Amino acid sequence: MLFPTIEFGIFFLIAFTVSWAARWTPHWRKLVLLAASYFFYGWWDWRFMGLLLVSTLINYAAGRALARTAHPVLRKLVVTCAVAGGLSILGFFKYYGFFLTSLATLLEMAGLERDLPFMQVILPVGISFFTFQGISYVVDVYRGHVRPERSLANLMLYISFFPQLVAGPIVRAADFLPQLHRAPVLTRAHVGVGTVLILSGLAKKMLIANYLATELVDPVFFDPTAVGALDLLIGVYGYAIQIYCDFSGYSDIAIGVAALLGYRFLENFNQPYRASSLQDFWRRWHISLSTWLRDYLYKPLGGSRHGEARTYRNLFLTMFLGGIWHGAAWTFVFWGAFHGTMLAVERYARRKLDEFAPPNSDPGGLFSVIGHGAQHVVGVIWTFHLVCFAWIFFRADSFSTAGSYLAGFARWSEPSLHATPFLVGLIAVAMVFQFTPRDLGRWLAQGLQWLPSPALGLILGGGVWLIWAIAPEGVAPFIYFQF
Repeated sequence: MLFPTIEFGIFFLIAFTVSWAARWTPHWRKLVLLAASYFFYGWWDWRFMGLLLVSTLINYAAGRALARTAHPVLRKLVVTCAVAGGLSILGFFKYYGFFLTSLATLLEMAGLERDLPFMQVILPVGISFFTFQGISYVVDVYRGHVRPERSLANLMLYISFFPQLVAGPIVRAADFLPQLHRAPVLTRAHVGVGTVLILSGLAKKMLIANYLATELVDPVFFDPTAVGALDLLIGVYGYAIQIYCDFSGYSDIAIGVAALLGYRFLENFNQPYRASSLQDFWRRWHISLSTWLRDYLYKPLGGSRHGEARTYRNLFLTMFLGGIWHGAAWTFVFWGAFHGTMLAVERYARRKLDEFAPPNSDPGGLFSVIGHGAQHVVGVIWTFHLVCFAWIFFRADSFSTAGSYLAGFARWSEPSLHATPFLVGLIAVAMVFQFTPRDLGRWLAQGLQWLPSPALGLILGGGVWLIWAIAPEGVAPFIYFQF
């Protein structure tokens, strides 16, 4: 069930109405939302509902076990088993085919061909997201950051809550579980935020992302040898905007829907293409994942506490594993390894520049301000193009396609087939919004919240209808559903 569909609209209206009708009995309201969430997930394939339940029960049992023991060794054993169980489920469904295919290739190269037990394994939608949420809950209970949840229904709702279930954001237990212990309230602020985020998310996905995908990105990446360098350049810029609008659009809708149900999610994107360094980019892009990797992988590896060499290693390993999380393909492995390597190089270069930079005798002077501004602009341009280079491998279906794409930048004499003024304009408009005031959406929401309820409903309904009317035909799945 996709967000921008009639089916989801009907489903949400029912869930919204019934859940708020049951607000006087919070326990039953949570059961209503839990049933709605499992129905939403089962819409894709009812068999995966059992997988979601098993994953939740593993984490619930681990939390209860941690609540009953204070012995350090036993606590470590419990959290290890729970994390291993979650990763085993994720690993089988997501990497079984990739592992056997890679093994078969290695055996063939060594002249040791074997018949391997290949099976057709369907990847459950959202398995990476609800697995990571479960792991974060168990680890936070182990660390003492979250109290073990006694109510199985509460934990089931936390892991399966339908707005963020299939493509994030990855919600922390410390942020969501306390909200389940309070009486829900639907304020005008909730409605204002929900309206702005849902409309902005739909516009990003249905207008910008879908037009760029169907008319530019998909044709260019399908056969990079058939187009010239200008189309390839505009194509990778288009993909950078497409994946941002697609994923941040989903996050906006998820956060907006949750707000209309009385719950608050944290921001997941913060104008990432205005970043002046890769480190800054990863503080702005898919914030729930980047902070998850920081707190549950980078810091446990040692972070930056044990010298520069280990810091570089930890940066590389974190992003390398982050690349594997995104998909079972060597192109994703390269994408993660590239980001990890460049983060380490960037940190090393910054440290060396700080060591050899001459002291600034006039830090507030005109030349200093101009120099800092120029440095920032160069940093933004450099970072954006590094990210775009990596996006080529992220989008390409193979190294061969990525290689053909890069080789095509030598064909500047060929005319453009896809870079129309309309598509270039979409890219330009999307980039302009990367540099608008960060609080623009919040200001709009604050203005809307004082309108009468019928006016708010008219704005939301009319906005949805208008977006639907001018969007391209068909409803493309969100990119991050495959992860």
